[in-house]
Amino acid sequence: MEQQLSLHLKKFNDRVKVLNQTKAKELILNASEARQLHADIFDLLNKINDLTAIQKSNQQPTIINLEGGKF
Repeated sequence: MEQQLSLHLKKFNDRVKVLNQTKAKELILNASEARQLHADIFDLLNKINDLTAIQKSNQQPTIINLEGGKF
């Protein structure tokens, strides 16, 4: 999954891994890093939204016929 992430998401993920390994209490992003991460997350959410809309439009309704027989 990591190979599909953008550069800024990968950098953030790496920094969180280091944070966890060192048991640090804070992760500080400068304004540029925060903006880039925000943009990548927003793009990712847009892609998810687009894919969800496509999937919903491609779904066929399921038709089930039930017969009671001699009931």
